[in-house]
Amino acid sequence: MASRHTYMAEKCQSYLIVHGETALGNGFRAFLYLLGLAYCFIGLSAITARFFQSMENVVKQTRKVVEIDPQTKSVLIKEEKVWNYTIADITLLAFGTSFPQISLAIIDAIQNIGQLDAGGLGPGTLVGSAAFDLFPIHAVCVVVPKAGTLKKISDVGVWLVELFWSFWAYVWLYIILEVWTPNIVTLWEALLTVLQFGLLLLHAYAQDKSWPYLSLPLEVSKRPQEWVPEEPGFFKQDNCDCNECSNIVEVDEEENNNIVDIFSFHSTTGPGAIYRSVPDGDLAESSKLTCCKTILGDLHILSIWKQQFLDVLTLESTESRKMNNIYLRIARITWLSIIAPWRFLFAFVPPCHIAHGWISFICSLIFISGIAYIVTKLTDLISCVTGINAYVIAFTALAGGTSWPDLVASKIAAERQTTADSAIANIICSNSVNIYVGIGIPWLINTAYNFIAYREPLRISNAAGLSFSLLIFFATSTGCIAVLVLRRITLGAELGGPRLWAWVTSVYFMFLWVVFVVLSSLRVSGII
Repeated sequence: MASRHTYMAEKCQSYLIVHGETALGNGFRAFLYLLGLAYCFIGLSAITARFFQSMENVVKQTRKVVEIDPQTKSVLIKEEKVWNYTIADITLLAFGTSFPQISLAIIDAIQNIGQLDAGGLGPGTLVGSAAFDLFPIHAVCVVVPKAGTLKKISDVGVWLVELFWSFWAYVWLYIILEVWTPNIVTLWEALLTVLQFGLLLLHAYAQDKSWPYLSLPLEVSKRPQEWVPEEPGFFKQDNCDCNECSNIVEVDEEENNNIVDIFSFHSTTGPGAIYRSVPDGDLAESSKLTCCKTILGDLHILSIWKQQFLDVLTLESTESRKMNNIYLRIARITWLSIIAPWRFLFAFVPPCHIAHGWISFICSLIFISGIAYIVTKLTDLISCVTGINAYVIAFTALAGGTSWPDLVASKIAAERQTTADSAIANIICSNSVNIYVGIGIPWLINTAYNFIAYREPLRISNAAGLSFSLLIFFATSTGCIAVLVLRRITLGAELGGPRLWAWVTSVYFMFLWVVFVVLSSLRVSGII
Protein backbone atom coordinates (compact mmCIF):
# COMPACT_ATOMS: atom_id res chain seq x y z
CA MET A 1 0.00 0.00 0.00
CA ALA A 2 2.85 2.38 0.84
CA SER A 3 4.46 1.72 -2.52
CA ARG A 4 1.15 2.49 -4.24
CA HIS A 5 0.92 5.85 -2.44
CA THR A 6 4.51 6.59 -3.42
CA TYR A 7 3.72 5.75 -7.03
CA MET A 8 0.64 8.01 -6.99
CA ALA A 9 2.65 10.83 -5.46
CA GLU A 10 5.28 10.56 -8.19
CA LYS A 11 2.60 10.36 -10.86
CA CYS A 12 0.92 13.51 -9.54
CA GLN A 13 4.11 15.44 -10.16
CA SER A 14 3.41 15.18 -13.87
CA TYR A 15 1.71 18.06 -15.62
CA LEU A 16 -0.05 18.86 -18.87
CA ILE A 17 1.45 22.17 -20.06
CA VAL A 18 3.70 23.80 -17.44
CA HIS A 19 5.44 22.45 -14.35
CA GLY A 20 3.76 25.13 -12.25
CA GLU A 21 0.56 23.08 -12.31
CA THR A 22 2.00 20.82 -9.60
CA ALA A 23 2.06 23.76 -7.15
CA LEU A 24 -1.74 24.13 -7.37
CA GLY A 25 -4.12 22.33 -5.05
CA ASN A 26 -5.45 18.97 -6.17
CA GLY A 27 -9.04 20.21 -6.13
CA PHE A 28 -8.27 23.21 -8.33
CA ARG A 29 -6.17 21.06 -10.66
CA ALA A 30 -9.01 18.56 -10.99
CA PHE A 31 -11.38 21.41 -11.86
CA LEU A 32 -9.02 22.74 -14.54
CA TYR A 33 -8.45 19.28 -16.04
CA LEU A 34 -12.19 18.59 -16.13
CA LEU A 35 -12.69 21.87 -17.99
CA GLY A 36 -9.97 20.84 -20.42
CA LEU A 37 -11.64 17.46 -20.86
CA ALA A 38 -14.99 19.11 -21.61
CA TYR A 39 -13.31 21.46 -24.10
CA CYS A 40 -11.76 18.46 -25.88
CA PHE A 41 -15.18 16.86 -26.12
CA ILE A 42 -16.49 20.04 -27.75
CA GLY A 43 -13.67 19.75 -30.27
CA LEU A 44 -14.54 16.10 -30.92
CA SER A 45 -18.14 17.09 -31.59
CA ALA A 46 -17.08 19.81 -34.04
CA ILE A 47 -14.65 17.66 -36.02
CA THR A 48 -17.20 14.83 -36.15
CA ALA A 49 -19.63 17.05 -38.03
CA ARG A 50 -16.89 17.62 -40.62
CA PHE A 51 -16.05 13.91 -40.62
CA PHE A 52 -19.67 12.94 -41.25
CA GLN A 53 -19.94 15.38 -44.15
CA SER A 54 -16.80 13.96 -45.76
CA MET A 55 -18.03 10.42 -45.16
CA GLU A 56 -21.26 11.22 -47.01
CA ASN A 57 -19.26 12.45 -49.99
CA VAL A 58 -17.19 9.26 -49.98
CA VAL A 59 -20.33 7.13 -49.95
CA LYS A 60 -21.94 9.19 -52.73
CA GLN A 61 -19.03 8.45 -55.06
CA THR A 62 -20.19 6.85 -58.30
CA ARG A 63 -18.56 5.25 -61.32
CA LYS A 64 -19.60 5.04 -64.96
CA VAL A 65 -20.86 1.72 -66.21
CA VAL A 66 -21.30 1.11 -69.93
CA GLU A 67 -24.14 -1.24 -70.85
CA ILE A 68 -25.56 -2.38 -74.19
CA ASP A 69 -29.32 -2.67 -74.51
CA PRO A 70 -29.97 -6.27 -75.68
CA GLN A 71 -32.97 -5.16 -77.77
CA THR A 72 -31.90 -1.90 -79.39
CA LYS A 73 -28.13 -2.54 -79.17
CA SER A 74 -27.81 1.04 -77.94
CA VAL A 75 -24.91 1.99 -75.70
CA LEU A 76 -26.03 3.18 -72.28
CA ILE A 77 -23.90 4.93 -69.70
CA LYS A 78 -25.15 4.69 -66.15
CA GLU A 79 -23.81 5.77 -62.79
CA GLU A 80 -23.68 3.27 -59.94
CA LYS A 81 -22.48 3.63 -56.37
CA VAL A 82 -18.90 2.60 -55.67
CA TRP A 83 -19.56 1.78 -52.03
CA ASN A 84 -21.91 -0.86 -50.75
CA TYR A 85 -23.98 0.85 -48.06
CA THR A 86 -23.71 -2.03 -45.59
CA ILE A 87 -19.90 -2.09 -45.81
CA ALA A 88 -19.82 1.72 -45.63
CA ASP A 89 -21.87 1.65 -42.41
CA ILE A 90 -19.49 -0.82 -40.76
CA THR A 91 -16.19 0.60 -41.98
CA LEU A 92 -16.46 4.31 -42.77
CA LEU A 93 -19.22 5.29 -40.35
CA ALA A 94 -18.81 2.93 -37.40
CA PHE A 95 -15.00 2.76 -37.55
CA GLY A 96 -14.67 6.51 -38.08
CA THR A 97 -16.97 7.52 -35.22
CA SER A 98 -15.28 4.96 -32.94
CA PHE A 99 -11.85 6.30 -33.82
CA PRO A 100 -11.50 8.37 -30.59
CA GLN A 101 -11.91 5.24 -28.47
CA ILE A 102 -9.68 3.20 -30.78
CA SER A 103 -6.98 5.87 -30.76
CA LEU A 104 -7.16 6.17 -26.99
CA ALA A 105 -6.85 2.40 -26.53
CA ILE A 106 -3.91 2.13 -28.94
CA ILE A 107 -2.15 5.08 -27.29
CA ASP A 108 -2.72 3.46 -23.88
CA ALA A 109 -1.28 0.17 -25.22
CA ILE A 110 1.80 1.86 -26.68
CA GLN A 111 2.45 3.71 -23.41
CA ASN A 112 2.09 0.39 -21.57
CA ILE A 113 4.29 -1.62 -23.94
CA GLY A 114 6.82 -3.78 -22.17
CA GLN A 115 4.61 -4.22 -19.10
CA LEU A 116 3.20 -7.65 -18.29
CA ASP A 117 -0.07 -6.07 -17.06
CA ALA A 118 -2.39 -4.48 -19.60
CA GLY A 119 -3.47 -0.88 -19.21
CA GLY A 120 -7.03 -0.50 -17.98
CA LEU A 121 -7.91 2.81 -19.58
CA GLY A 122 -8.54 1.47 -23.08
CA PRO A 123 -10.69 -1.63 -22.28
CA GLY A 124 -12.64 0.23 -19.61
CA THR A 125 -13.41 3.07 -22.00
CA LEU A 126 -14.48 0.72 -24.79
CA VAL A 127 -16.84 -1.31 -22.59
CA GLY A 128 -18.31 1.89 -21.17
CA SER A 129 -18.55 3.30 -24.67
CA ALA A 130 -20.58 0.26 -25.75
CA ALA A 131 -23.18 1.07 -23.10
CA PHE A 132 -23.18 4.74 -24.09
CA ASP A 133 -23.66 3.80 -27.75
CA LEU A 134 -26.51 1.43 -27.05
CA PHE A 135 -28.50 3.45 -24.50
CA PRO A 136 -28.03 7.26 -24.64
CA ILE A 137 -27.52 7.35 -28.42
CA HIS A 138 -30.65 5.26 -29.00
CA ALA A 139 -32.40 7.60 -26.55
CA VAL A 140 -31.44 10.60 -28.67
CA CYS A 141 -32.15 9.04 -32.05
CA VAL A 142 -35.63 7.85 -31.12
CA VAL A 143 -36.82 11.43 -30.46
CA VAL A 144 -34.92 13.16 -33.29
CA PRO A 145 -37.48 12.60 -36.11
CA LYS A 146 -40.30 15.14 -36.25
CA ALA A 147 -43.43 14.29 -34.29
CA GLY A 148 -45.32 11.51 -36.05
CA THR A 149 -42.48 10.72 -38.47
CA LEU A 150 -41.51 7.07 -38.53
CA LYS A 151 -38.09 5.83 -39.64
CA LYS A 152 -37.51 2.11 -39.76
CA ILE A 153 -34.71 -0.27 -40.66
CA SER A 154 -35.16 -1.16 -44.32
CA ASP A 155 -33.02 -4.31 -44.29
CA VAL A 156 -33.77 -6.22 -41.10
CA GLY A 157 -31.56 -9.13 -42.17
CA VAL A 158 -28.41 -7.00 -42.21
CA TRP A 159 -29.37 -5.48 -38.86
CA LEU A 160 -29.78 -8.95 -37.31
CA VAL A 161 -26.35 -9.99 -38.63
CA GLU A 162 -24.76 -6.84 -37.19
CA LEU A 163 -26.62 -7.37 -33.91
CA PHE A 164 -25.40 -10.97 -33.68
CA TRP A 165 -21.75 -10.00 -34.16
CA SER A 166 -22.13 -7.15 -31.69
CA PHE A 167 -23.40 -9.47 -28.95
CA TRP A 168 -20.91 -12.18 -29.88
CA ALA A 169 -18.09 -9.64 -29.47
CA TYR A 170 -18.89 -9.29 -25.78
CA VAL A 171 -19.50 -13.03 -25.34
CA TRP A 172 -16.06 -13.58 -26.89
CA LEU A 173 -14.51 -11.03 -24.56
CA TYR A 174 -16.06 -12.78 -21.55
CA ILE A 175 -14.76 -16.16 -22.78
CA ILE A 176 -11.23 -14.75 -23.02
CA LEU A 177 -11.32 -13.16 -19.58
CA GLU A 178 -13.09 -15.90 -17.59
CA VAL A 179 -13.23 -19.22 -19.46
CA TRP A 180 -10.26 -20.08 -21.68
CA THR A 181 -7.39 -18.27 -20.00
CA PRO A 182 -8.73 -16.47 -16.93
CA ASN A 183 -7.15 -13.08 -16.22
CA ILE A 184 -4.68 -13.33 -19.11
CA VAL A 185 -4.74 -12.76 -22.89
CA THR A 186 -2.56 -14.81 -25.24
CA LEU A 187 -1.22 -13.81 -28.63
CA TRP A 188 -3.62 -16.16 -30.43
CA GLU A 189 -6.65 -14.81 -28.57
CA ALA A 190 -5.73 -11.26 -29.54
CA LEU A 191 -5.16 -12.28 -33.16
CA LEU A 192 -8.50 -14.12 -33.36
CA THR A 193 -10.23 -11.06 -31.91
CA VAL A 194 -8.96 -8.85 -34.74
CA LEU A 195 -9.70 -11.40 -37.46
CA GLN A 196 -13.35 -11.59 -36.42
CA PHE A 197 -13.85 -8.05 -37.71
CA GLY A 198 -13.22 -9.43 -41.19
CA LEU A 199 -15.81 -12.15 -40.57
CA LEU A 200 -18.32 -9.47 -39.60
CA LEU A 201 -17.71 -7.63 -42.89
CA LEU A 202 -18.02 -10.83 -44.92
CA HIS A 203 -21.21 -11.99 -43.21
CA ALA A 204 -22.88 -8.56 -43.46
CA TYR A 205 -22.01 -8.30 -47.16
CA ALA A 206 -23.30 -11.84 -47.78
CA GLN A 207 -26.59 -10.92 -46.10
CA ASP A 208 -26.86 -7.70 -48.11
CA LYS A 209 -26.32 -9.62 -51.37
CA SER A 210 -28.53 -12.56 -50.24
CA TRP A 211 -25.83 -15.16 -50.77
CA PRO A 212 -27.22 -18.70 -50.41
CA TYR A 213 -26.35 -20.59 -47.22
CA LEU A 214 -24.71 -17.48 -45.71
CA SER A 215 -27.71 -15.16 -45.46
CA LEU A 216 -30.92 -15.28 -43.48
CA PRO A 217 -34.01 -16.13 -45.58
CA LEU A 218 -35.71 -12.81 -44.90
CA GLU A 219 -37.47 -10.49 -47.28
CA VAL A 220 -35.01 -7.86 -48.40
CA SER A 221 -36.23 -4.28 -48.49
CA LYS A 222 -33.43 -2.22 -49.95
CA ARG A 223 -33.00 1.29 -48.74
CA PRO A 224 -33.54 4.06 -51.31
CA GLN A 225 -30.72 4.68 -53.75
CA GLU A 226 -30.39 8.28 -52.61
CA TRP A 227 -30.60 7.57 -48.90
CA VAL A 228 -28.91 10.92 -48.12
CA PRO A 229 -30.96 13.90 -49.33
CA GLU A 230 -29.21 15.59 -52.21
CA GLU A 231 -27.66 18.98 -51.65
CA PRO A 232 -27.69 21.75 -54.28
CA GLY A 233 -25.12 21.20 -57.01
CA PHE A 234 -21.96 23.21 -57.23
CA PHE A 235 -22.25 24.07 -60.89
CA LYS A 236 -24.98 26.25 -62.28
CA GLN A 237 -25.70 26.64 -65.93
CA ASP A 238 -25.97 30.41 -65.66
CA ASN A 239 -22.48 30.79 -64.21
CA CYS A 240 -20.66 28.96 -66.99
CA ASP A 241 -18.91 31.19 -69.50
CA CYS A 242 -18.18 28.39 -71.92
CA ASN A 243 -20.41 28.23 -74.96
CA GLU A 244 -20.68 24.48 -74.67
CA CYS A 245 -22.37 24.74 -71.30
CA SER A 246 -25.37 26.48 -72.79
CA ASN A 247 -26.08 23.41 -74.92
CA ILE A 248 -26.44 21.03 -71.98
CA VAL A 249 -29.88 19.49 -71.70
CA GLU A 250 -31.07 17.97 -68.40
CA VAL A 251 -33.32 14.95 -68.67
CA ASP A 252 -34.98 12.92 -65.91
CA GLU A 253 -34.10 9.28 -66.33
CA GLU A 254 -37.58 8.14 -65.30
CA GLU A 255 -39.23 10.23 -68.00
CA ASN A 256 -36.80 9.43 -70.79
CA ASN A 257 -34.72 6.29 -70.80
CA ASN A 258 -33.47 6.71 -74.36
CA ILE A 259 -30.48 8.92 -73.60
CA VAL A 260 -27.76 6.76 -75.09
CA ASP A 261 -25.06 9.30 -75.94
CA ILE A 262 -21.77 7.75 -74.87
CA PHE A 263 -20.44 11.22 -73.94
CA SER A 264 -23.22 11.92 -71.40
CA PHE A 265 -22.27 13.42 -68.05
CA HIS A 266 -24.07 12.38 -64.89
CA SER A 267 -25.35 15.14 -62.63
CA THR A 268 -26.00 14.76 -58.92
CA THR A 269 -28.52 17.57 -58.87
CA GLY A 270 -32.20 16.91 -58.87
CA PRO A 271 -34.32 14.19 -57.34
CA GLY A 272 -33.59 11.44 -59.83
CA ALA A 273 -30.76 10.16 -61.92
CA ILE A 274 -30.13 12.93 -64.44
CA TYR A 275 -27.97 12.83 -67.53
CA ARG A 276 -26.48 15.80 -69.29
CA SER A 277 -26.29 14.97 -72.96
CA VAL A 278 -23.52 16.50 -75.01
CA PRO A 279 -24.74 17.69 -78.42
CA ASP A 280 -23.65 15.84 -81.53
CA GLY A 281 -20.18 16.90 -82.53
CA ASP A 282 -16.62 15.80 -82.26
CA LEU A 283 -14.98 14.72 -79.06
CA ALA A 284 -13.01 17.95 -78.78
CA GLU A 285 -16.18 19.85 -77.87
CA SER A 286 -16.90 17.54 -74.96
CA SER A 287 -13.31 17.96 -73.79
CA LYS A 288 -13.81 21.74 -73.69
CA LEU A 289 -16.89 21.18 -71.52
CA THR A 290 -14.92 19.01 -69.13
CA CYS A 291 -12.18 21.63 -68.96
CA CYS A 292 -14.76 24.32 -68.24
CA LYS A 293 -16.23 22.33 -65.37
CA THR A 294 -12.79 21.51 -63.96
CA ILE A 295 -11.70 25.17 -63.87
CA LEU A 296 -14.94 26.28 -62.24
CA GLY A 297 -14.70 23.40 -59.76
CA ASP A 298 -11.16 24.33 -58.70
CA LEU A 299 -12.13 27.96 -58.21
CA HIS A 300 -15.20 26.98 -56.23
CA ILE A 301 -13.28 24.63 -53.90
CA LEU A 302 -10.61 27.27 -53.24
CA SER A 303 -13.30 29.81 -52.40
CA ILE A 304 -14.90 27.34 -49.97
CA TRP A 305 -11.55 26.70 -48.27
CA LYS A 306 -10.93 30.44 -48.00
CA GLN A 307 -14.40 30.94 -46.56
CA GLN A 308 -13.66 28.38 -43.83
CA PHE A 309 -10.98 30.70 -42.42
CA LEU A 310 -13.11 33.81 -42.89
CA ASP A 311 -15.93 32.19 -40.92
CA VAL A 312 -13.62 31.90 -37.93
CA LEU A 313 -13.37 35.69 -37.80
CA THR A 314 -17.13 36.12 -38.15
CA LEU A 315 -18.87 36.09 -34.80
CA GLU A 316 -22.23 37.31 -36.08
CA SER A 317 -24.13 36.11 -39.09
CA THR A 318 -26.92 37.89 -40.94
CA GLU A 319 -29.47 35.74 -39.13
CA SER A 320 -28.05 36.45 -35.68
CA ARG A 321 -28.13 40.21 -36.31
CA LYS A 322 -31.86 39.92 -36.85
CA MET A 323 -32.40 38.48 -33.36
CA ASN A 324 -34.48 40.75 -31.20
CA ASN A 325 -33.15 39.23 -27.97
CA ILE A 326 -29.85 40.89 -27.16
CA TYR A 327 -29.02 38.19 -24.62
CA LEU A 328 -29.24 35.47 -27.25
CA ARG A 329 -26.91 37.46 -29.51
CA ILE A 330 -24.41 37.93 -26.68
CA ALA A 331 -24.59 34.23 -25.80
CA ARG A 332 -24.00 33.28 -29.43
CA ILE A 333 -21.01 35.63 -29.76
CA THR A 334 -19.57 34.33 -26.48
CA TRP A 335 -19.95 30.73 -27.57
CA LEU A 336 -18.33 31.34 -30.96
CA SER A 337 -15.46 33.12 -29.21
CA ILE A 338 -14.92 30.14 -26.89
CA ILE A 339 -14.78 27.59 -29.71
CA ALA A 340 -12.82 29.89 -32.06
CA PRO A 341 -9.55 27.93 -31.54
CA TRP A 342 -11.26 24.71 -32.66
CA ARG A 343 -12.87 26.46 -35.61
CA PHE A 344 -9.51 27.87 -36.72
CA LEU A 345 -7.75 24.52 -36.31
CA PHE A 346 -10.41 22.60 -38.24
CA ALA A 347 -10.44 25.20 -41.01
CA PHE A 348 -7.22 23.56 -42.21
CA VAL A 349 -9.22 20.45 -43.10
CA PRO A 350 -9.73 20.65 -46.88
CA PRO A 351 -13.30 20.96 -48.23
CA CYS A 352 -15.00 17.59 -48.43
CA HIS A 353 -15.56 17.96 -52.19
CA ILE A 354 -11.88 17.28 -52.97
CA ALA A 355 -11.11 13.69 -54.06
CA HIS A 356 -14.64 12.57 -53.25
CA GLY A 357 -14.15 13.55 -49.59
CA TRP A 358 -11.22 11.20 -48.89
CA ILE A 359 -8.72 13.92 -47.96
CA SER A 360 -11.18 15.55 -45.58
CA PHE A 361 -12.07 12.11 -44.17
CA ILE A 362 -8.42 11.24 -43.41
CA CYS A 363 -7.62 14.69 -42.01
CA SER A 364 -10.65 14.47 -39.71
CA LEU A 365 -9.42 11.14 -38.34
CA ILE A 366 -5.96 12.64 -37.72
CA PHE A 367 -7.48 15.48 -35.70
CA ILE A 368 -9.67 13.02 -33.79
CA SER A 369 -6.61 10.95 -32.93
CA GLY A 370 -4.74 14.03 -31.71
CA ILE A 371 -7.61 15.09 -29.45
CA ALA A 372 -7.86 11.52 -28.14
CA TYR A 373 -4.20 11.70 -27.09
CA ILE A 374 -4.86 14.88 -25.10
CA VAL A 375 -7.91 13.24 -23.53
CA THR A 376 -5.71 10.33 -22.43
CA LYS A 377 -3.27 12.65 -20.67
CA LEU A 378 -6.07 14.60 -19.01
CA THR A 379 -7.71 11.41 -17.76
CA ASP A 380 -4.47 10.21 -16.19
CA LEU A 381 -4.09 13.53 -14.41
CA ILE A 382 -7.70 13.56 -13.18
CA SER A 383 -7.31 10.03 -11.80
CA CYS A 384 -4.07 11.07 -10.15
CA VAL A 385 -5.22 14.24 -8.40
CA THR A 386 -8.63 12.89 -7.35
CA GLY A 387 -7.75 9.30 -6.49
CA ILE A 388 -10.77 8.05 -8.42
CA ASN A 389 -10.32 4.62 -9.95
CA ALA A 390 -9.31 5.00 -13.60
CA TYR A 391 -11.92 2.40 -14.59
CA VAL A 392 -14.71 4.55 -13.10
CA ILE A 393 -13.56 7.55 -15.13
CA ALA A 394 -13.32 5.32 -18.20
CA PHE A 395 -16.87 3.97 -17.72
CA THR A 396 -18.39 7.43 -17.25
CA ALA A 397 -16.81 10.66 -18.45
CA LEU A 398 -14.28 9.17 -20.83
CA ALA A 399 -16.72 6.71 -22.44
CA GLY A 400 -19.34 9.42 -22.91
CA GLY A 401 -16.90 11.99 -24.20
CA THR A 402 -15.13 9.76 -26.70
CA SER A 403 -18.52 8.40 -27.83
CA TRP A 404 -19.71 11.90 -28.61
CA PRO A 405 -18.81 11.49 -32.32
CA ASP A 406 -21.00 8.38 -32.37
CA LEU A 407 -23.88 10.38 -30.92
CA VAL A 408 -23.43 13.27 -33.35
CA ALA A 409 -23.14 10.95 -36.37
CA SER A 410 -26.18 8.86 -35.42
CA LYS A 411 -28.20 11.99 -34.68
CA ILE A 412 -27.32 13.46 -38.08
CA ALA A 413 -28.17 10.17 -39.76
CA ALA A 414 -31.51 9.96 -37.96
CA GLU A 415 -32.32 13.52 -39.01
CA ARG A 416 -31.16 13.54 -42.61
CA GLN A 417 -31.51 10.03 -43.94
CA THR A 418 -34.74 8.49 -45.11
CA THR A 419 -34.34 5.24 -43.15
CA ALA A 420 -33.03 4.23 -39.73
CA ASP A 421 -30.38 1.88 -41.15
CA SER A 422 -27.29 4.05 -40.77
CA ALA A 423 -28.30 5.61 -37.43
CA ILE A 424 -28.86 2.23 -35.79
CA ALA A 425 -26.13 0.42 -37.72
CA ASN A 426 -23.63 3.00 -36.46
CA ILE A 427 -24.65 2.19 -32.89
CA ILE A 428 -24.56 -1.59 -33.26
CA CYS A 429 -21.47 -1.75 -35.47
CA SER A 430 -19.54 0.68 -33.26
CA ASN A 431 -19.87 -1.82 -30.44
CA SER A 432 -18.41 -4.54 -32.65
CA VAL A 433 -15.60 -2.28 -33.83
CA ASN A 434 -14.82 -1.37 -30.20
CA ILE A 435 -14.07 -5.01 -29.36
CA TYR A 436 -12.65 -6.48 -32.56
CA VAL A 437 -10.50 -3.46 -33.39
CA GLY A 438 -10.45 -1.16 -30.35
CA ILE A 439 -9.49 -3.91 -27.89
CA GLY A 440 -8.11 -6.46 -30.35
CA ILE A 441 -5.36 -4.29 -31.85
CA PRO A 442 -4.01 -2.91 -28.52
CA TRP A 443 -3.99 -6.42 -27.08
CA LEU A 444 -2.28 -7.69 -30.22
CA ILE A 445 0.44 -5.03 -29.84
CA ASN A 446 1.08 -5.88 -26.19
CA THR A 447 0.82 -9.67 -26.49
CA ALA A 448 3.12 -9.73 -29.55
CA TYR A 449 5.75 -7.69 -27.71
CA ASN A 450 5.47 -9.78 -24.54
CA PHE A 451 5.65 -13.03 -26.54
CA ILE A 452 8.78 -11.92 -28.39
CA ALA A 453 10.51 -10.26 -25.45
CA TYR A 454 9.45 -12.36 -22.43
CA ARG A 455 7.57 -15.40 -23.79
CA GLU A 456 4.79 -14.33 -21.42
CA PRO A 457 1.09 -13.56 -22.03
CA LEU A 458 -0.62 -10.28 -21.16
CA ARG A 459 -2.17 -10.11 -17.71
CA ILE A 460 -5.47 -8.29 -17.10
CA SER A 461 -5.34 -6.85 -13.60
CA ASN A 462 -9.05 -6.08 -13.25
CA ALA A 463 -10.55 -8.89 -15.33
CA ALA A 464 -13.22 -9.59 -12.69
CA GLY A 465 -14.48 -6.00 -12.88
CA LEU A 466 -14.64 -6.07 -16.67
CA SER A 467 -16.43 -9.42 -16.64
CA PHE A 468 -19.02 -8.11 -14.20
CA SER A 469 -19.60 -5.09 -16.44
CA LEU A 470 -20.11 -7.42 -19.40
CA LEU A 471 -22.80 -9.35 -17.52
CA ILE A 472 -24.62 -6.13 -16.61
CA PHE A 473 -24.32 -4.99 -20.21
CA PHE A 474 -25.90 -8.23 -21.46
CA ALA A 475 -28.86 -7.85 -19.11
CA THR A 476 -29.54 -4.18 -19.90
CA SER A 477 -28.91 -4.49 -23.64
CA THR A 478 -31.49 -7.29 -23.86
CA GLY A 479 -34.05 -4.88 -22.45
CA CYS A 480 -33.00 -2.25 -25.00
CA ILE A 481 -33.28 -4.53 -28.03
CA ALA A 482 -36.62 -5.91 -26.78
CA VAL A 483 -38.11 -2.40 -26.79
CA LEU A 484 -36.82 -1.74 -30.33
CA VAL A 485 -38.47 -4.96 -31.50
CA LEU A 486 -41.69 -4.02 -29.69
CA ARG A 487 -41.71 -0.61 -31.40
CA ARG A 488 -41.22 -2.34 -34.75
CA ILE A 489 -44.22 -4.60 -34.11
CA THR A 490 -46.57 -1.98 -32.69
CA LEU A 491 -45.54 1.25 -34.48
CA GLY A 492 -43.89 -0.20 -37.58
CA ALA A 493 -40.58 1.63 -37.00
CA GLU A 494 -37.71 1.83 -34.53
CA LEU A 495 -37.30 5.61 -34.51
CA GLY A 496 -39.81 8.46 -34.24
CA GLY A 497 -43.54 7.98 -33.93
CA PRO A 498 -45.93 9.67 -31.47
CA ARG A 499 -44.01 12.17 -29.40
CA LEU A 500 -45.19 10.78 -26.04
CA TRP A 501 -44.05 7.22 -26.76
CA ALA A 502 -40.79 8.44 -28.26
CA TRP A 503 -39.95 10.28 -25.05
CA VAL A 504 -41.04 7.34 -22.87
CA THR A 505 -38.68 5.10 -24.86
CA SER A 506 -35.89 7.67 -24.56
CA VAL A 507 -36.24 7.90 -20.77
CA TYR A 508 -36.25 4.10 -20.50
CA PHE A 509 -32.99 3.85 -22.46
CA MET A 510 -31.35 6.46 -20.24
CA PHE A 511 -32.48 4.54 -17.16
CA LEU A 512 -30.76 1.40 -18.46
CA TRP A 513 -27.54 3.38 -18.97
CA VAL A 514 -27.63 4.73 -15.40
CA VAL A 515 -28.09 1.18 -14.08
CA PHE A 516 -25.06 -0.02 -16.04
CA VAL A 517 -22.82 2.88 -14.98
CA VAL A 518 -23.73 2.73 -11.29
CA LEU A 519 -23.36 -1.04 -10.91
CA SER A 520 -20.14 -1.21 -12.96
CA SER A 521 -18.54 1.68 -11.07
CA LEU A 522 -19.43 0.17 -7.70
CA ARG A 523 -17.96 -3.18 -8.75
CA VAL A 524 -14.60 -1.91 -10.02
CA SER A 525 -14.31 0.30 -6.94
CA GLY A 526 -14.68 -2.78 -4.73
CA ILE A 527 -17.87 -1.55 -3.04
CA ILE A 528 -19.97 -4.50 -4.26
